Amino acid sequence: MHQHLPQRDAYAGATPLGGAPVADEAVAHDNNAVSSSKIWQVITASSVGTVIEWYDFYIFGSLAAIIGPVLFGSTGKLEDSLLGALAVFGAGFVVRPFGALFFGRIGDMIGRKYTFLVTLLIMGGATFVTGLVPSYDTIGIAAPLIVVVLRLLQGLALGGEYGGAATYVAEHAPDKKRGYFTSFIQITATGGLILSISVIVITRKIMGEEAFKEWGWRVPFLLSGLLVIASYYIRRKLHESPLFAKAKATGTTSTNPLRDSFVNPVNRRLVLIALFGVTMGQGVIFYTSQFQAYSFMNNTLKMDLVDSSTILVVAMLLATPLFVYFGSLSDRIGRKRIIMTGMICGALFTIPLFYGIKAFAGPLTEITPATVDAAGKAVPAVMKALTPNVPAMIALTFILVLFVTMVYGPIAAYLVELFPTKVRYTSLSVPYHIGNGVFGGFVPLVATWIGVWAATQPEGTFAKDHSSLIGLAYPVIVALICFVIGVIYMRDVRNVRIMD
Repeated sequence: MHQHLPQRDAYAGATPLGGAPVADEAVAHDNNAVSSSKIWQVITASSVGTVIEWYDFYIFGSLAAIIGPVLFGSTGKLEDSLLGALAVFGAGFVVRPFGALFFGRIGDMIGRKYTFLVTLLIMGGATFVTGLVPSYDTIGIAAPLIVVVLRLLQGLALGGEYGGAATYVAEHAPDKKRGYFTSFIQITATGGLILSISVIVITRKIMGEEAFKEWGWRVPFLLSGLLVIASYYIRRKLHESPLFAKAKATGTTSTNPLRDSFVNPVNRRLVLIALFGVTMGQGVIFYTSQFQAYSFMNNTLKMDLVDSSTILVVAMLLATPLFVYFGSLSDRIGRKRIIMTGMICGALFTIPLFYGIKAFAGPLTEITPATVDAAGKAVPAVMKALTPNVPAMIALTFILVLFVTMVYGPIAAYLVELFPTKVRYTSLSVPYHIGNGVFGGFVPLVATWIGVWAATQPEGTFAKDHSSLIGLAYPVIVALICFVIGVIYMRDVRNVRIMD
């Protein structure tokens, strides 16, 4: 069925569009015989692009409080524009499963490499254009509408990115070290958040507060263009995944990955277990421990941006090696017990840790008194936490991120091993992006909305007294439900021969 070609690189396979014949070496390829240098080349190229895509995705949420009034109009209430910006941030997560369906299908039919080159360009282009959108005062309602469209494009692209990168790395990795090698892809989300926060802080410091709020916030978005060009150049040199090339050569790729993933009852059951027993809880723990913690420090505790950024970035840097540790440990003792331990710890200790963060932030101090503007409209007092105990807050935030490393470090290997090669891209992408996009991505919006509602309740009620943290009930409940389902139904697969 295929043409015999001269000896060449075992990674040579179908062209990105599937038009060229596949070498016999691809059919005989054994992922356990791939050299370490080749695997690290694959990891580096996949990770660099994925870090940049996460940077693009997170930078919007990191600047939500500043972007809100500029692009969505200002009602005079921070919570209104903040909720508007967070709602659009969440919209990008909602479409991630659709991106997983669309790009997963392409990845399972055409190829892994071609697909995550396309997602990289869409994501980077949308982020770059966001930095050029005129303000609400300039073009009115068109500003938020344009931003929504760009945000939806970002979500679609990210829906195809993670599955491609995780699948591509896993299909090169030896069976007994798959948790170890795929854990480096798991670092990329945290790396993207660290990069976005670092760029924001540096830009803000260089430009000054006023210039940054007026126009300087656009710089991190525009910088994305340069990062994407560099990443695209690196990625385009990669060959197709050898396992996909083998499937292509032997005619075992899926002609309808959506049907094979979700109509086939055996595979559909695995997808549901992956969603409700693993990724749903992992998603809420991830976004609570990192993004919601950052939003809480900035918007609820009114901390200085440099302090809150220092706390989160240092905590994440300290915890980052643990992604690799738990990924590697899962190769030896199994994925399930590590993921479930992180899940229950996140459910039980997240709220107490947030109370600790609040206590160590110190009391809010009025730095600008309440006034009345020229139109006779009341301007509320500006409050700020001026005495945070930074080392203590770093320690508490580190524990939050520790739970993330446990649930997230081994999860790529678990999802890859759960599904067959012909539908792997689609089958793992959909539950991952529903769990992280729908359940996890809405943590900031839902938690903030519940907190705003609780603050309007009568004095002395439980909701009013705990309004700043009551929103965390949402991720805690979701994590607990996922833990129960995961303990009962999750099957611990590890070190399987994915060639077979």
